[in-house]
Amino acid sequence: MESMLNKLKSTVTKVTADVAGAVMGNPVTREFEVGRHIASGGPGMCWRIYNGTKKSTKQEVAVFVFEKKVIDKYQKFEKDQIVDSLKRGVQQLTRLRHPRLLTVQHPLEESRDCLAFCTEPVFASLSNVLGHWDNLPSPVPNDIKEYKLYDVETKYGLLQISEGMAFLHSGVKMVHGNLCLENIILNKSGAWKIMGFDFSISSSNPSDAEPKYTCKEWEPILPPLCLPNPEYLAPEYILSVSCDSASDMYSLGVVMHAIFNEGKPVFQVNKHDIFKSFSRQLDQLSSMNPALLNKIPDEVREHVKMLLSVAPNVRPDADQMTKIPFFDDVGAVTLQYFDTLFQRDNLQKSQFYKGLPKVLPQLPKRVVVYRILPSLTSEFVNPDMVPFVLPNVLLIAEECTKEEYIRLILPDLTPVFKQQEPIQASNMILLIFLQKMDLLLTKTPPEEIKNSVLPMVYRALGAPSVQIQELCLNIIPTFANLIDYPSMKNSLIPRIKSACLQTSSLAVRVNSLVCLGKILEYLDKWFVIDEILPFLQQIPSREPAVLMGILGIYKCTFSHKKLGIPKEHLASKSLPHLVSLSIDNNLNLNQFNSFMAVIREMLSRMETEHKTKLEQLHLLQEQQRSINISSPGNQPEDTKSPPSSSNQIDDIFGSRGVNGKENGSAPAAATSQPNRMSLTLEEKQRLAKEQEQAVKLRNQQPLAPQTIKQAATTNSQTKDLTSSLLNMTTLNSLSLANTARPAPVQGNTMSAFPSSSPVVGSMGTPVSNGFNAPMGFQTGGMGMGMRPTGPGLYGGMATTTSTPNFGALTQNHPSIGQTNKAPDMSALDSLFTPSKPKVSLNQMGPIAAPATNTPWLNQYGTAQNAQTQMQGMPVGSGGVPTGFGMQANPFFSPQNFSQPAAAPSMNQSGVKHSASVNNDLKDLFG
Repeated sequence: MESMLNKLKSTVTKVTADVAGAVMGNPVTREFEVGRHIASGGPGMCWRIYNGTKKSTKQEVAVFVFEKKVIDKYQKFEKDQIVDSLKRGVQQLTRLRHPRLLTVQHPLEESRDCLAFCTEPVFASLSNVLGHWDNLPSPVPNDIKEYKLYDVETKYGLLQISEGMAFLHSGVKMVHGNLCLENIILNKSGAWKIMGFDFSISSSNPSDAEPKYTCKEWEPILPPLCLPNPEYLAPEYILSVSCDSASDMYSLGVVMHAIFNEGKPVFQVNKHDIFKSFSRQLDQLSSMNPALLNKIPDEVREHVKMLLSVAPNVRPDADQMTKIPFFDDVGAVTLQYFDTLFQRDNLQKSQFYKGLPKVLPQLPKRVVVYRILPSLTSEFVNPDMVPFVLPNVLLIAEECTKEEYIRLILPDLTPVFKQQEPIQASNMILLIFLQKMDLLLTKTPPEEIKNSVLPMVYRALGAPSVQIQELCLNIIPTFANLIDYPSMKNSLIPRIKSACLQTSSLAVRVNSLVCLGKILEYLDKWFVIDEILPFLQQIPSREPAVLMGILGIYKCTFSHKKLGIPKEHLASKSLPHLVSLSIDNNLNLNQFNSFMAVIREMLSRMETEHKTKLEQLHLLQEQQRSINISSPGNQPEDTKSPPSSSNQIDDIFGSRGVNGKENGSAPAAATSQPNRMSLTLEEKQRLAKEQEQAVKLRNQQPLAPQTIKQAATTNSQTKDLTSSLLNMTTLNSLSLANTARPAPVQGNTMSAFPSSSPVVGSMGTPVSNGFNAPMGFQTGGMGMGMRPTGPGLYGGMATTTSTPNFGALTQNHPSIGQTNKAPDMSALDSLFTPSKPKVSLNQMGPIAAPATNTPWLNQYGTAQNAQTQMQGMPVGSGGVPTGFGMQANPFFSPQNFSQPAAAPSMNQSGVKHSASVNNDLKDLFG
C-alpha cells in the first residue's frame, strides 16, 4: 500500500513539475491557471494541450504550449525558422473569426522556454482520436484511448470542415495549405475546428473574381516543422509548384479517406525522396484501384474519388461539398440547425424545439449531452423560450447519470425552478416540472430539493390555475416516497389541506382528498389521527364525491396495517361523523351501502377489541382469586361456610334482610359448617366453587352507595322498592342471562329486584310497565335473571322470587365452571319474533312517571353498547317498542329501509362532477 502511495505521489509531483516547467515565466500564466496535459495537435503534433481556467472569471479554456526544448537538436537559424512558422500560424488563426475555426481566447505569448496561447475548451485533435498519440501524456488518457466516432459525428464533422474551407476560399480568399488530421481539433462540445495556418497562402489579388495564389517550392532541407504534411498535399503542390483552392479539396479527400481507414492516408510518402514518391502516387491516382476506397461509405465514395482526382478542375469545390446528399442526415441537419440558431426568430425556434424530442432518441448520448445540451441551456436566458426548451432538457436529463445531471444540467435548471414571470410561461414551466417530478427528486441532491424543487411544488398547490392544482395533486402521490418526512408533515400536508378548504372547484377538493388518501401510508399513525381525521370534519361541502373521498380516507386509515384507528377514537369521533354523513340526501343507494359497510366494520372491530380486553381482565381477576382461595393461610374466615341466598342478600343490604329481621344466627351458621376432614373430593370441589362465588359477591361494589334506611315493616319496604324499580325508564341496564342461579328463597320475602311476573295492584288489576310480562332487557355489560313462581305478588298466595344472578354482573364474564362459554341468546328470539301475542289496550296501563336519577341506576347508565333509552318511545304491534333491539337498528339492518331515488341535481358548489374524479376514487378506494 505504501509503495502505491509513493508511486502516486511521484506521478503527481512529476506532472506538476512538467506543467510548471512548461509554462514557467510565460505571460499566459498571469491570467490563466494551467491544469493537466490532455492532448496534442498542430503541425507535427508539436503543441501540447492543457486544460485551464481564467483566473478572473473561472472560464474554462485550453492552453496550447510549445516547448522550445524539443527543437534543441536544430541549429539556431532552424530553431528560429520553426518558431517563426509556428508564430505565424497562431497569429493568422487569431485574426480569423468563424464558427468553423478554432477560437483564440488569448493571443500567443512567448517566453524563454515556450510559446503559449489560449483557446476555447478542447477535447483532443482528430489525430489523437484516430490513434496517433504522439506528444500525449503517459499513460494515455482513457477518454482518448476509448473514443470512437459515431456516424453522425463523422458526417457533421466533415460538413463543418467543408463549411470552414468554403469560408476560407470564398470569404477570405485563402488556401489553408496544410489541412490534415493534426490540424483539425475537436472542442469540448464535439465540434470540429480548423487550426494550423502556418502554411496558409492568401490571394495576391483578393479583389478579383479569380484569385491567384503563389506557392512556395518544396525545400527538403528544412526541418519537418517548417514544411506541411506531404501525405495530405495535392500532387501539383510538389510536382508543378502550383496550388489553389482545389489543392485544399484534395487534402479534404485524403482526410475523409483517413477517417474511414483508422487514420491512414491514401499513400505513404518517402520524405527522403518525395519527388519520386509523388510521381508514383500520380500514376496510382490516374488508375485508382477500387479496393482503395472500400471502407468509405457508398453515399460519399464517388465524391471522395473525385476529390482525389489528379486534375484539379475535376475536384468539387467546398461549397458543392456542403450540399452533397451524404450530409442530409437528420442528425447532421439537427446539429447544423443548432449552429445557426442565433439567426432564427422566436417562432422558428419554438417550432424547432417542438419537434426536437422526436430526434433526440436517434442521436448518440455523447452528441446530445456535449453538443446539443449546451445550446439548449443557453436559451434559458430567454423566458419566452423556456417552456419550449425545458422538455428537451429534461428528456436529456433522463439519459444522464446522476453525476452528469448535477454537473451539466442542474446549475442551469436552478434559476428556472424559481421563474415566475411571465405568468403564462411560469404556469407552463410548472406543468412541465410536475410531469417530470420523479426525475427531479431522484437525481437532485436533497439540499437542492429542499431549496428549489419543493418550493416550486408548494407554489403549484397555491397556483390560481385549477389545471395546475389538479395536476399537482395527481402527481404528488407518485413521488411521495421521495419526500423526506419533515417536509411532508410541516409543508406539504398543510398546503394540501388549505387547497381543499379554500378552493371553489369540486375537482380540486376531491383530488385533495384522493391525494391525502394515497399518501397516508407515508405518514405515522398519530399524525393521521391528530391532523388528518379532524380535518375531514372541517370540509364544508356535501357533494357525493367529497363524501366518498372522506369515507375513503377513513377506510384507508382504519384498514391499513401501519395506521389503524383506536377504539376510543372510533366511538367518540369517527363513527359519529360517518353516521351523520351516511344519511346525507345526496348519496345514492350504493354510496349509502358503502358507508354502512365501513360503519359495520368499525363497530365490529370496536366490539371485538373491547370484549377481548374485558375478557382478559376478567381472566386475570379469576386467576388471582383462585390463588387466594387455594392457599389455606390466606383463606378469609368468612368463606369457611357456604353462603345461602339469604346470606348473600345480607352481604349487600346489611345484617338485616329486606323483611327487617335478622337473617341467620351464629349457631345456625355453625351448624351449616361441614366437617372439612370428612368431605369427599366432589364435595370439596363444590365447596370451593361456593366459596369462590361468595368472595366474588363480597368484592363487588354495593348497588347503592348510600346507606339504605331500614324499613319499618316488610310491606312498606317492599312497596317502596318495587315502586321505584317499576318507575325506572332507563331499562338498558337489565339483560337476560342464561347462567346458573342459586336456589330460590321461599317465604313471604320480596326481592330487592322486580319480578318478571306482572305486578298486580290492590284490586287485582295487573300493573303494566309498558312491556310484555316475560320480556327481558339486554345491555352490553349487565345481566340479571328472574323467574316467576306465583300468580301474583299480593294475591294471597305465597310468592317465590329468585335472587339476582350476581355472577353475570360483569360484561361477558363466564360463570364458574363455564369459562369462555358463549352466552345463550335464545331469550332474544322470543323478544323479536312476530308470533309474540299482542297486548290489548286494556293491558297497557299507564306508565309511571320517570323516577329521579338514583345512584343505583347510575351504576348501569354507563354500560358500553347500551341500547337507546325507552322513555317516550312508540310501542310496536307486538308490544315491543319500535327501534328497540338489533333488528330494528337501521345501522345493522339497512335492508329494512328503502332508499329514495336521488333526483338529478347540481352539487352544492355548482361544479359539475367529472369522470376523472370518479376514476380517482375508484383507483384509490375501490
